[in-house]
Amino acid sequence: MSSEDSNVAKVTAAGATTGAVSSVAAVSASGAVGGLGATGITSGLGAIGSIAGGGMATGLVMTAAAPIAAGAVAYGLYKWMKD
Repeated sequence: MSSEDSNVAKVTAAGATTGAVSSVAAVSASGAVGGLGATGITSGLGAIGSIAGGGMATGLVMTAAAPIAAGAVAYGLYKWMKD
């Protein structure tokens, strides 16, 4: 793997990790019951899903998409700054 490819992978991974940590923090903090127990996760996903007019399943999709989006943004910024 070239040095440039290695840097791209590192930046994308850092962005995705940041997105994942943010998702977990959002789920933990946004529910009616705080924390990462079953009730906290359930109410957090439901609260996040209600933003889009859905429920817990919608919240799950939204929180699963966040790390992918953050990684894509990090990759795009890296490529834009590199050029």
